[in-house]
Amino acid sequence: EQVCTYMCPWPRIQAAMLDENSLTVTYNDWRGEPRSRHAKKVLAAGQPVGDCVDCNACVVVCPMGIDIRDGQQLECITCALCIDTCDGVMDKLGKERGLISYATLSDYNANMMLATAGGSSSINPSLVRTAVGTFSNQVAHFHIRKIFRPRTYVYMGLWSLIGLSLLYSLLTRDRLELNVLHDRNPQFVTLSDGSIRNGYTVKLLNMIPEPRTIVVTMQGLEGAEMSVVGDDIPAGRSFAIPVEPDRLKTLKVYVRQPADQIHAPAQTFKFRVEDKASFESNEYTATFNAPEAAK
Repeated sequence: EQVCTYMCPWPRIQAAMLDENSLTVTYNDWRGEPRSRHAKKVLAAGQPVGDCVDCNACVVVCPMGIDIRDGQQLECITCALCIDTCDGVMDKLGKERGLISYATLSDYNANMMLATAGGSSSINPSLVRTAVGTFSNQVAHFHIRKIFRPRTYVYMGLWSLIGLSLLYSLLTRDRLELNVLHDRNPQFVTLSDGSIRNGYTVKLLNMIPEPRTIVVTMQGLEGAEMSVVGDDIPAGRSFAIPVEPDRLKTLKVYVRQPADQIHAPAQTFKFRVEDKASFESNEYTATFNAPEAAK
């Protein structure tokens, strides 16, 4: 509930998109007020009474715990459970559905003016009904043509464009992902022959439901070669590794470069991964560190 109220961006987006002709969940107090649980006694006393019997069913059923009769509120998620519940109560009472309904602000204001005699008095539900108890012809009702407006066409186009962009991104996303993390401590190791070794954690993500063999290649870094810890793979500039379906394969890779090939304390090179069967590939630019004396 708190997430919906304070973290979900939809209420803010919805509020920015609404206008006086937008459909929202509305309590039509122009026909519901004044509410009473003893309508017959109130009518017998000659006082006006609305259709709302103050049963609080709309409050009980609301997942956000709000009272829609208090008007539009930020917490409303437009689930319309209050509409269904209230319609059921109206059916039992033999009254028209729609005490709580989808309505526009323009229709609501027009009906409020009718129920208050142009704003000169408090709400009197009898002003919106005929002598036989049916709604007056002056009561404004929603019409489907209000949906088809330039504003809704613009919104439809924008949301369709966003949806198509997301679909395109989903369909064209890389299904082979490479991530490389350089060892932080130590950043390099000087071997007995004077060559410099760096350690990397290489992660291969296979995002298809089929096993495949990934070829890992090192590009750049003259004279260097790779070795994989825990795998019987000969040192070299390239190796193939199997990856299970929908799984992440983590490798510990050491890159060694002879001292006479090191020209700077920090050199960049690339790890390249490729699936020869699907021709999918990915690259990661890594850094090879060496001591200053190895220049």
